[in-house]
Amino acid sequence: MAILVILIFLSIILFEVPRLVREEMWRELAVFSVLLAIGFSISLAQAMGLPIPNPTKIIETIFGF
Repeated sequence: MAILVILIFLSIILFEVPRLVREEMWRELAVFSVLLAIGFSISLAQAMGLPIPNPTKIIETIFGF
């Protein structure tokens, strides 16, 4: 399953990154890279059966609910 996640993310990179570089959209490329890295990390952890923290607790900590 982890191999499938890696292949999917590689295909996303191969589809999106060349256009961003060709059009010199550096800020968009940086944001895309950060969001893709976060999504890849969470997806790979889930595919490997690792526990993923609840994002609600993080939001509650930040905003003090």
